[in-house]
Amino acid sequence: MAAAMRAVSAFLVVAGYGAGCTQNVDLEEPERGSETASYVGGERCATCHQSQAELWNGSHHDLAMQPAEPATVLGDFDSATFDYGGVTTTFFERDGGYHVRTDGPSGELEEYEVAYTFGVDPLQQYLLAFPDGRYQALSIAWDSRSADEGGDRWFHLYPDDAIDHESPLHWTKRVQGWNFMCASCHSTGLRKNYDAASSSYRTEWSEIDVSCEACHGPGSKHAAWAERGGGGDPLLEVDLRTDDASWVMDVATGLSERVPARTEHFEIETCAPCHSRRSQLQESDPRGQPFLDDFRPSLLRAGLYHPDGQIRDEVYVYGSFLQSKMYREGVTCQDCHDPHGLHVRADGNAVCASCHLPERFDSEAHHFHDPSGPGASCVDCHMPETTYMVVDPRRDHSFRVPRPDLTSKTGSPNACTGCHADQSAEWATAAVSEWYGHDPEPHYGEAFHSAWTGAPDARSRLVAVLNDPEVSGLTKASVASLVPTPSALMHDDPLVRLGGLEGLEQVDPSTKHQLLVPLLRDPVRAVRIEAARILTSVPQARFTSEQRAQWRVAIEEYRTVQALNADWPESQANLALVHAQLGEIDQAESRYRRALALDPAFASVYVNLADLYRGTGDNRAAEELLREALTSVPEPADIHHALGLTLVRLRRVDEAVVALRTASELRPDIARYAYVYGVALQSSGDLDSAIGVLEGAIARHPYDPETLFALATMERDRGRFGDALEYARRLSALAPGDSSIQQLVAALESAVRGSVGVR
Repeated sequence: MAAAMRAVSAFLVVAGYGAGCTQNVDLEEPERGSETASYVGGERCATCHQSQAELWNGSHHDLAMQPAEPATVLGDFDSATFDYGGVTTTFFERDGGYHVRTDGPSGELEEYEVAYTFGVDPLQQYLLAFPDGRYQALSIAWDSRSADEGGDRWFHLYPDDAIDHESPLHWTKRVQGWNFMCASCHSTGLRKNYDAASSSYRTEWSEIDVSCEACHGPGSKHAAWAERGGGGDPLLEVDLRTDDASWVMDVATGLSERVPARTEHFEIETCAPCHSRRSQLQESDPRGQPFLDDFRPSLLRAGLYHPDGQIRDEVYVYGSFLQSKMYREGVTCQDCHDPHGLHVRADGNAVCASCHLPERFDSEAHHFHDPSGPGASCVDCHMPETTYMVVDPRRDHSFRVPRPDLTSKTGSPNACTGCHADQSAEWATAAVSEWYGHDPEPHYGEAFHSAWTGAPDARSRLVAVLNDPEVSGLTKASVASLVPTPSALMHDDPLVRLGGLEGLEQVDPSTKHQLLVPLLRDPVRAVRIEAARILTSVPQARFTSEQRAQWRVAIEEYRTVQALNADWPESQANLALVHAQLGEIDQAESRYRRALALDPAFASVYVNLADLYRGTGDNRAAEELLREALTSVPEPADIHHALGLTLVRLRRVDEAVVALRTASELRPDIARYAYVYGVALQSSGDLDSAIGVLEGAIARHPYDPETLFALATMERDRGRFGDALEYARRLSALAPGDSSIQQLVAALESAVRGSVGVR
């Protein structure tokens, strides 16, 4: 069950810094005065803050979401049509409203009225209401760019995919739901108000867009203070006033230094909730730091980021910015962006020149390009763009030096060949080396690439990154999640502690108990509830009464987080995992069933529930469930694999081989599927076919230890000692300290020399 459990929990891992090391703290919320502040609305704020309100009017925050009316709707609703996947969608006006006729949940054409516009530039989506309180974002959007730029048209957000009503990406499905995917960052003072019993919403908000109090917190106390004439504490819920620091240019280096040095990241952590890939831990008004009290950010993961940390999937800004030298030197969002109008503070290279001496950096001696061409643009080289949602280019905020050499080593993109598309990464690497006169330094991207591909040098590379003082906390946290690192649990940065917990999840119960119990009283919520979750796998008998009490408090916090996200099937699955670890089988099954009711295509839940049945000895119930899943899951490789294992336990080997073969063919990228299929073939007596399958697998996954071991022993068993020895030596290179592997190598070496008795 462990692998499947990790798969489900990962869904709620979706980067932040808080205060201090591990210590005992009061887990109650801090005092916030004799009364709770309430929302008063941006209009009331504007009576005193007129200049800020003028900048905000018309900004992307102002226009994040609006009622659908003539002044806000940009799309063509004059009986315009759009064809996609055999469905013709029609946009039209009637009775003063805007309407869409398109394929609904059943695939049949249905008519919907547009309730709200969503976004404004470079595209605008439309929210359609459902009777259960949901608002769904239509996947056919309006390209609001000019016609000269390719806009002024309807387009589909998944133009190259065949998205129909059965697809999990269809506009009527949960991942396109506004209430739980979009609302908290496009509105102010939002309360989701999901009712699990009726599976419906009564979502409320203070203001429909991102207004003043979305960043500054509820303003009633501050407004009352102003009406009393001010003086003393302004009673701001979130005080974002800047300090008296200044940036002082060092002419020798050409770089500015913040004086005094930054000691907190309050402002950044106020922006982070809506500019990061994260999950939500509590529905509270913004309070700045610690960010990890309210949110859990994604780490550097394959699929989300490139190996060198550049953005890949839609991870927004925060994760890339945390990797930057800018962040470490104390740069904040509003050093470059106006916090109310959101525009960059200066045009072109001028915004960079505020901290980087132009004579040194805005010159051919630095960038080696025509000063009037794109190669002279700071952002084009140091903030390359990735386009999302077909038309929305976004810049990477890690402000990295272009490294074309990493393209050759890791496959990460680079700004050089992003512009010079007709040239190779090797060409660009040679040019950079010639210009700057030195070879590129080691980069943590090489360590992540090794880890993500299972290379034998992965561990040593990752450990080197952990020991690098120049590496960001996000990077260290990501490394600690891949390599068991007890020291990470004592790091000042809570994000590193959180990563360290992930990395230690698979250690033995005794080690977990010894290392993780102190973190049950961590001052940061994300850390202590993760410790509590992992400790559910440790027998309660190991805990002292005091430790058990601490665990109960923290696991209750974890349950509260899952309850907040009860409309997510992942949260139901996470609760099921806790129940299963605690031996509460009926409760676990009930939670899994709730998850499937929310998402009947959730493959990991079927696998985990089937494993729950296996644990009770009911393999026939597991088989029945998995065969049901084959009719619901669109990408069923995991289901076929689990079914194959179930059929093995039922001693129906021939059927099992068919299921395992199907899983292996559907997902050749998963080494274990081919390995298990190969072992099943061997067990059925077909050794030659087994070796053929495993040889194909090792060609795709040259560092997979299970496949190498299987090949070594199978080749040995059919007397091909030379081939067996080659595989064993490759395996030994992956685990040089494993005595059993060394013994296998020695035995095979002896066999090759003509000895007998190889085991």
